[in-house]
Amino acid sequence: MKQLSRLGTGIGWRPEIAEAVERMPGIDWVEAVAENVCPGQLPESLLRLRERGVTVVPHGVSLGLGGAERPDESRLASLAERAEALGSPLVTEHIAFVRAGGPLTASPPLEAGHLLPVPRTRDALDVLCENIRIAQAALPVPLAVENIAALISWPGEEMTEGQFLYDLVDRTGVRLLIDVANLHTNHVNRGEDPAKALAELPLEAIAYVHVAGGFERDGVWHDSHAHPVPRPVLDILADLASRVTPPGVLLERDENFPEPQELERELAAIRETVAGASGGSTPVTPHAEISGSGQAREKDTGAARQRLALGQAALLSALVAGTPVPEGFDRVRLGVQARALAAKRADVVAKVAPELPEILADGYRPAFLAYAGRHPMTGGYRRDALDFAEQLLLAGLPEDAQVRRLRDWWLERSGPAPLSRRPTARLARATRRALSRR
Repeated sequence: MKQLSRLGTGIGWRPEIAEAVERMPGIDWVEAVAENVCPGQLPESLLRLRERGVTVVPHGVSLGLGGAERPDESRLASLAERAEALGSPLVTEHIAFVRAGGPLTASPPLEAGHLLPVPRTRDALDVLCENIRIAQAALPVPLAVENIAALISWPGEEMTEGQFLYDLVDRTGVRLLIDVANLHTNHVNRGEDPAKALAELPLEAIAYVHVAGGFERDGVWHDSHAHPVPRPVLDILADLASRVTPPGVLLERDENFPEPQELERELAAIRETVAGASGGSTPVTPHAEISGSGQAREKDTGAARQRLALGQAALLSALVAGTPVPEGFDRVRLGVQARALAAKRADVVAKVAPELPEILADGYRPAFLAYAGRHPMTGGYRRDALDFAEQLLLAGLPEDAQVRRLRDWWLERSGPAPLSRRPTARLARATRRALSRR
């Protein structure tokens, strides 16, 4: 495994702030959401940054390494393709599950549309270790995995987060992306001590660190990536930097973007925090070979996958399909998480299909939330947008200009080719009749 250089200070690259990021001083590297980058059509902004010597790291969000199923080969191939197209020194993903159901449970597949926590149990660790080794074998560069924020806790957990991550690194040699904002989230929401987690981590495995903002409402911390970085998160960053000099630190911001000067001030605060705390810390040799000393202990994971699949399907079904809350979970917290998932679905569908909130105006959000309460997501956000529009049309809304625009939008995107490219209007009329008969 090749040695990699130190990353430095970076920021999450997003199209909305691409020009501002290019002009920011002192940006050593950026991180781009892998699923939003097309290898054959890389954004011009990322190409310009690469030409200047700025490192670009693809950050995956949909692999679901903590799920009961083995990683999907096509998703792994896509992640590998993006790493190669961007000339990246490593790729990152999350310790989370994002889908459940399917063959292992003989139940309909369900998509969370969000990162959900895995139970810190030996079953989950066995499955995660095997999934990570599969991913490592398929990727052309090293993999680092991120600790996630959570609103809910699994009953019957057998390890702390630090112990879970330590064993994960010991058994697989995987690197860690430590999100200090997520440690703060789990401190507020689950009563977990960030200092204890840091003390238990294998610090030599840290690839880089995430820093982000959020907000608290009714005693629950929401990891929004849409608010300024609060002092408690910087304090956790300082604690980490007092123990080890992180190879890289990155500011995440996903929406509600402030003026560039405000982002630059946050980056300056991050630099000052790390510099002020790093005097007595031990530098990490960035991305050196990490051996998985416990690999000989691996065993067949079939039974563990089955048990994990049943638990994850029951939890996700309660969150997105309204089935009973599994025993041992906090009903109130599950309700908060369910509402958060539905709200995120509405927000993301509005981004991938901006015509829908434009067509439906103020009626979009209440209509989508009502739809989400009855229809779990099964095929990703673009499919979700089409299904939502179809359900509205099937409801038999009174014919008006809004309904006609919605029907035309659905027809344009639901067929094998865009309506504008179809040879005759006869197919369009047939599609309208088919929809009316469903």
